[in-house]
Amino acid sequence: MLESFLTDYISALTRITAELPRDRIAEAVRHLAAVRDAGGTIFAAGNGGSSTVASNLVVDLVKCGSYGKSKRFRAINLADSVSTTTAFANDEGYDTVFAEPLRSFAAAGDVLVVISGSGNSPNVLRAVEAARELDCSVIGLTSGEQGRLRELADIPLLVPSTHMGRLEDAFFVLSHALAYPFIEDVQGV
Repeated sequence: MLESFLTDYISALTRITAELPRDRIAEAVRHLAAVRDAGGTIFAAGNGGSSTVASNLVVDLVKCGSYGKSKRFRAINLADSVSTTTAFANDEGYDTVFAEPLRSFAAAGDVLVVISGSGNSPNVLRAVEAARELDCSVIGLTSGEQGRLRELADIPLLVPSTHMGRLEDAFFVLSHALAYPFIEDVQGV
């Protein structure tokens, strides 16, 4: 029983990752490079496991994609300040936890990378609205099968699944696909 579950889980994940949109991923990588080269900032946000993916992306860009390199990334996960997050959640409502810090730090030309399995997280969608107001672009990692985020992102990176575990697994793959061209100095970026 367990072996069958594991075989099915891994087989489904293998199929899902094989279907990730390589052309869109390459577009997102080039966009991140353009924002970096223009001196802009990359903001990332997500809830729960998606927040962990956002933190991983930021670490990979700021440390691994920048250390010892002439071109360096400025990147911030909007959920990494627990005090700021809980202050906004408590006083203004959870829907504001990403949008309001973004309004404090972002400038035109920056990029917001948002991660949402459902594609409908109200705080993520409000952050997208704030990004639009600030003239920031949006890269959205989400399900290709549901949710508003896939239609609102400038560069949607869609995972063909609604299974949260497989979505988060694929989001980690996407975060590494976004960061590792810079870590490994891939030509054409």
